[in-house]
Amino acid sequence: MPEKNKVYTAEITGLTSEGSGVCRIEEMAVFVPETAVGDVAEVKIVKVLSSYAFGIVERLVTLSPDRFERPCGAYKKCGGCVYRHISYEAECRAKAAVVRDAFERIGGLSPQFDDFLAAEETDRYRNKAQYPLASVDGKAVCGFYAPRSHRVVPIEDCPLQPSIFSDISAAVLSFINSRKIAVYDEKTGTGIMRHIYLRRGAHSGEIMVCLVARKDVSRQLAPLSRELAESFPDIKSVVLNINPTRTNVILGERCVTLLGSDTITDVMCGNEVEISPLSFYQVNTAQAERLYAKALEYAAPTGSETVADLYCGAGTIGLSMAHRAGRIVGVEIVPEAVENAKRNASRNGIANAEFHCGDAGEVFGELRARGCAPDIIVVDPPRKGCSEETLVHIADAAPEKVVMISCNPSTAARDAKFLCSHGYTAERVCGADLFPATRHVECVVLLSREKS
Repeated sequence: MPEKNKVYTAEITGLTSEGSGVCRIEEMAVFVPETAVGDVAEVKIVKVLSSYAFGIVERLVTLSPDRFERPCGAYKKCGGCVYRHISYEAECRAKAAVVRDAFERIGGLSPQFDDFLAAEETDRYRNKAQYPLASVDGKAVCGFYAPRSHRVVPIEDCPLQPSIFSDISAAVLSFINSRKIAVYDEKTGTGIMRHIYLRRGAHSGEIMVCLVARKDVSRQLAPLSRELAESFPDIKSVVLNINPTRTNVILGERCVTLLGSDTITDVMCGNEVEISPLSFYQVNTAQAERLYAKALEYAAPTGSETVADLYCGAGTIGLSMAHRAGRIVGVEIVPEAVENAKRNASRNGIANAEFHCGDAGEVFGELRARGCAPDIIVVDPPRKGCSEETLVHIADAAPEKVVMISCNPSTAARDAKFLCSHGYTAERVCGADLFPATRHVECVVLLSREKS
């Protein structure tokens, strides 16, 4: 067993799903951040547990051929990126391996793994940013949380965000500081301004500025909304979100529109879509379109099928399939997203789609009781995966195909394993990188009902 604080020389032979390098020291796996496969490093042991340990690099002895620095002033300080020290090709290999490992090891499955969908753009790809606010030396700053903490690292520009987001956040900070509006303090529950939340339509260019505050400060922020609209013509909506709860959940339930529209619009898979502050919308539009195209390929509707779209958000996945299906039935728990989905269907002239609000498992069970018998079920659950109730209803409904989109390959593999124990076969899996430089990876899975 390696000794804490002792330095060992070891070669990095793999990467974890969190992006840390893996080496073996004294027959024990040691996880070392900011390393690459092929690095030989002097590693200082900082923590030893019963079956593994953690280390940090004291010195790189031999550099991996995968090493390639992708500049960022905040890298290693904020908790966002883990792969800015290796080439993008190496990052994609690592993420494809995470997807494969999840389904083979966690799921115990042997699907066909399709070619990994690498991103064409690895910087400035995000259409959404959520900047927590903090007070530093009496001034409001914004940025991102340091790893494993709620300490805000001030950041002037993030290479993953559109440059205009930095300009807008700077203007907001200038206003807050000039008016001496207090920043929220998590420890005491005092102060007012909590987050700057920005959304931008990748195709439309429309921008929403959502200011999250502990209480209704509409009158104080009205001048700011006018200043922002004058300085940035692409801003079509300025919204105040009120979150009075002592929680780390960013958004509260109540929104007040300060200027412009309640929503912004964008185009996803050829459909014009409406986006509200509370509705889910993939943060990488270009890659989401490729991911949804793969889901459509897997679903392969021929024109007459009923497609159930569970955890449907603003309806973007189901609506992308509407032209190839007989009927789309969407279920989503966020009321604002359901209203967005209904309006999205209407604005695109899609008459064969309907959307229902409520828990996916509960509402789908009610729909089945009323005679809904989908031929294809599409699910896009949160990171924790599908609820057991939802999986039971899916298995009982016995559709010909289940297409699962997931931002967490581990829970996707777990849920696929459940369905495979209830009459399905995991046929194909495709990994997709919607979050270059970060540890996150998406996948889409095709499960087909076994023929009796």
